[in-house]
Amino acid sequence: MMRKVEFTKKDDTLDGLLAAEASLFLQEYEKHFSTGESKPTAIGMPFFLQSPGSETGVLLIHGLMAAPEEVREWAEFLHQKGLTVYAPRLSGHGTSSSDLAARNYYDWLDSVDRGHAILKKCCKKIIVAGFSTGAGLALQTVISKPRDFEAVISVSAPLHFKRFSSKFAETLNAFNRLCLRRGLEGMAKEFMKNNADNPHINYLLCPVSAFVQVKKLMKKVHRSLNKIRIPALVIQANRDPKVAPQSGPAIFKHLGSEQKHFAWVDYHMHGVVRGQVAKEVFQEVDMFLARCGLLQPEK
Repeated sequence: MMRKVEFTKKDDTLDGLLAAEASLFLQEYEKHFSTGESKPTAIGMPFFLQSPGSETGVLLIHGLMAAPEEVREWAEFLHQKGLTVYAPRLSGHGTSSSDLAARNYYDWLDSVDRGHAILKKCCKKIIVAGFSTGAGLALQTVISKPRDFEAVISVSAPLHFKRFSSKFAETLNAFNRLCLRRGLEGMAKEFMKNNADNPHINYLLCPVSAFVQVKKLMKKVHRSLNKIRIPALVIQANRDPKVAPQSGPAIFKHLGSEQKHFAWVDYHMHGVVRGQVAKEVFQEVDMFLARCGLLQPEK
C-alpha cells in the first residue's frame, strides 16, 4: 500500500514570514554558536517596526560581520518619521564567523529578497537602504529589481578599500582553499582580525572568504550602477579608515539616476549609523526622503 505524503502549506502571511525568519535565525544560532564569540540573540534577531498608517516601508540592511542591531538607531529614526521598517539578518551573521565563512554574496542577496517579500505584504512603496556591505546589497537589489523600489540609500558602500592588505585577499583565499583540500589546515589563515567599531555587535574575526565575496559583490555593482534610475542618496565618511573615501563619489558619479544626492560626513571611523555622528547621517536621509515625497506629512 502506497504511503500518503502530506505537505505542510507554507504560511506566507506577514506574520508567517516574520516568524519564519526568526525561526531560521534561532536554528542557525544554535547550530553555529561559538562560546566567547556569539552575541546574545537579541543582537542578531531580524526586527520589524510597523507604522500602520503608512503605505511606505524601508528595507534596511546591515553590514559585513554585523547584525540587525547595527541599524537599530537608524530604523527607530525612520519609524518615528512614520515609515514601516524591516531589518533582515544577512545569512551567516548574528551567529559566528565560521558560519559566515561558508556563505557567499548570493546568500546575502537571498536574505534581502526575503526581507523585500515581507515588506511587500504591508507596503505599496518600498525604499531600500543599507550601510557598508548592506549598502552594496541595496544597490545590487535595485539593479536586479529596477521597478520594485521608490528610492535607494547607500551609506559607506565599500567600492574600494583603504587597507593595502585587501589587494591580496583573493590570493590568500585561494591559498587557504588549496591548504584545506590537501589536509594542511594548520597552514591556512582563514580569518583576519577585525577592529570592530561596535564589538558588542560585530564579529572580531573576519573570514578571508567573506572579504572576497564583498569585493566580488562590489565589482558586480560597479558594472551596473548606470542602470539605477530611481532617486538615490550616497553618503560617505571623509576619514573612513576601512572604506576608501573615494568610494562614495565614484558610486555617485556612475549612478544613472536623474535625482541623486551626495553628502560627506566628517568622521574618522567607518561606523556612522550609530551614536552621535549618526544624527548627521539621519538628517541627510530625512532631507532626501522629504525631497522625494516619501515621508508622511507632519501632523
